[in-house]
Amino acid sequence: MASSSTWAQYVITCELCENPTQLFCNDCQVSLCGGCIYKHVDNLKSQTHDMVSFTDREERLVFPLCASHPKQRCEGQCQQCNVPVCFKCLTAYHSGHTVVDMADIIKQSKEIIEKETGEIETFMSKFNLGEAKMDQRISKLLEQFENLEREGENLRKTWHEEVDNIFNTLQSTIRTMKDNRLKALKSHQSLLKNSGTKLALIMKENKNILKSNKVTDVTSYKSQVKEFMEIHTDVDVTIPSLKSQTVKGSDLSLELAEYKATLRQTSLSNLTDEESFLFVKQILENVEVIASIPSEMKPLGSVICVETNEAWVCSSDKTLKRIDIHGSVKDMITAACETFPNDISVTREGELIYSDANSRTVNIFRQGRIETLFTLPEGWHAWGLCCTRSGDILVSMCTRDQSHYKIVRFQGQTATQEIYKDEHEQQIFRGGKIGVNVGENNNEDICASDSDANTVIVVDKTGRVRFRYDGTPARRNRQFQPMHIVTDALSQIIINDINNDCLHILDQNGQLLKCVDNCSLERPCGLSVDSEGRLWVGSYYTGIVKVIQYME
Repeated sequence: MASSSTWAQYVITCELCENPTQLFCNDCQVSLCGGCIYKHVDNLKSQTHDMVSFTDREERLVFPLCASHPKQRCEGQCQQCNVPVCFKCLTAYHSGHTVVDMADIIKQSKEIIEKETGEIETFMSKFNLGEAKMDQRISKLLEQFENLEREGENLRKTWHEEVDNIFNTLQSTIRTMKDNRLKALKSHQSLLKNSGTKLALIMKENKNILKSNKVTDVTSYKSQVKEFMEIHTDVDVTIPSLKSQTVKGSDLSLELAEYKATLRQTSLSNLTDEESFLFVKQILENVEVIASIPSEMKPLGSVICVETNEAWVCSSDKTLKRIDIHGSVKDMITAACETFPNDISVTREGELIYSDANSRTVNIFRQGRIETLFTLPEGWHAWGLCCTRSGDILVSMCTRDQSHYKIVRFQGQTATQEIYKDEHEQQIFRGGKIGVNVGENNNEDICASDSDANTVIVVDKTGRVRFRYDGTPARRNRQFQPMHIVTDALSQIIINDINNDCLHILDQNGQLLKCVDNCSLERPCGLSVDSEGRLWVGSYYTGIVKVIQYME
């Protein structure tokens, strides 16, 4: 038997007061005590009230009262008017209208609500799980960035220590040089002092001999002049000069005799426009060809530098050749493709990659073997290539009919970015038979030469178009036709113009800095920059690769 305290928990009280319920209004679905019956009826005089004992209660729908007929409840819904109607309404305002039983509508609506409630519960479960995952990801992100900050600070200390070591060594070298030269001078000073004392004694003795009348004093005299004739009164001690390069954005270097140290930089992002212009103007004063290399690759397609004095070149066959600045062949491979590689590039590790349009693949030459890095989606064919500083690969690709082009970024085998439409949803690249070549700048801008549109397009790392360059500022005689495109350590953009036998050099914002047309270039096609900041430019018909010094 339940205790009194437990029983009290199950007592149902009146909905108008706190007394235990005794009766139930089936029409209104309200629990009532004996004292509140009249209050309930009096508050709702216009309604009928089927009052029964609470134990005899029934579960009913509480239909709304009719607005037109007091005391009538609406048990139907007029489909034409979309309003609740009572029985009297059917013979009056809604005569001839289609009326649906309100109970059926309620049943259907509850089924919908029940279904949606289940869906909401599913969503809530997913969202709660997602929220928990976001908490984990946020915590992990904060932890990773804290680690990065700590790593950065540790690197700051290491770099400062390295710089301190460089200058400590420099100061030590200076002190050693000073000590050695000072020692040499003092030693010679001591020699001169001792020689002077000795000469004074000899001179005194000689004067005494001259005054002497003794024959033996004169005949025993031995000359000592020759001993002092070979002693120089001065010693040439050189003081080494300290040479340094401290131009902003350039390599920072110092040199003292045999001691050399260099800190390498790769960006001019901190230069003002005026400083950049003056610096570039100085660099571009002496443009000259320092080597002409007969590659024997005719017609020549692409050139990509590797290390300091070597480059890979390809032609319109399957042969890929690695040559040095003297013309010696260092390596040669046959590409595993049906016709010929469309473009070549070199990874951060110095490995050669090439695109094969027919097989829709990008391949790598690694440890003496050719492997497929990844295959493009069906319907797309690889064209231009660029290995980025972060290790990604940019691929310009086209449809089979070459009507549409896009640039896709690959991280490993995964495509992570596609660039093909501008902010107005217009195609960025025109499409056609010549193709699109691609490069990356130091600020992560993606630079593309659309030969079919006779335009260079530069987009930022998000794919937003920054500017276009059509060659007009160079004032050439023929239509500008860009082919290969590269960038250098100063963030300058260099394009070979195959129609005008010249190179266009732009700053990173698209302003023309110089047009290189004094190097006897013939249909310049391949283009690359080596680690010394020199341009390697190929000639389409002759296969000659010219190395151009355009920066000092």
